[in-house]
Amino acid sequence: MTVSPSIGLWRAVRSLLTASALTVWVASASAAPSDTLAQRMAPCMSCHTGAAADTQSGFVPRLDGKPAGYLFNQLVNYREGRRENKAMAHLVRNISDAYLWEMAQFFADRDAKQRSRKPPATETADMAHGRTLVRDGVPARDIPACQACHGQRLTGVRPNTPALIGLPRHYIMAQIGAWQTDTRAAAAPDCMHEIAGRLTSRDVQAVSSWLAAQPVPAQMTPRERPIAEPPMRCGSVERPGR
Repeated sequence: MTVSPSIGLWRAVRSLLTASALTVWVASASAAPSDTLAQRMAPCMSCHTGAAADTQSGFVPRLDGKPAGYLFNQLVNYREGRRENKAMAHLVRNISDAYLWEMAQFFADRDAKQRSRKPPATETADMAHGRTLVRDGVPARDIPACQACHGQRLTGVRPNTPALIGLPRHYIMAQIGAWQTDTRAAAAPDCMHEIAGRLTSRDVQAVSSWLAAQPVPAQMTPRERPIAEPPMRCGSVERPGR
């Protein structure tokens, strides 16, 4: 198995992000008491929404508009140690499922508008390879197309599949590398762990570069259901009360 070359950079940057996140959280906690969910989510928004996410060295995703089920699953994964990030694990370690669901729904209900970008004027061989992985996959290597699960427009599918469009290249590379190095996991069956293990270093760079270079559509709302049956079944955590 080939490990993404972005892992070393991700580990170096992660300690800085951890310190930054904890500083923001502590500063918020010492301020006046918060009475609304939006006020309580202000520390999260300081890193994960709009222009704030663009200043985090390309390693922090926007959360606005992502499916609530996906966001809830990731918060639970941080709390249960399936996904590794010291700052996030510390922040959610004592939070109940019910409140994690409220947090997830808060971000899912926010406007998903993102800064658009122009695709490159010319497509390199690596970019073309990335486009093939996204649209067609590599059946001979048992690699499904990204679109098969994340939607034809790559804006995600409710309730549990996130958008791939609009994410920074470094973030995509780091997350695939985290699955490859067992520092990110999900509830079984962990389909992305299986897929990431079949990707080469060239695959990771190509698919990350192609996805990050695509223009963001005006309408980022996730689909309600996939066009066809997804090629793999992925594990998820049910929302509280179900």
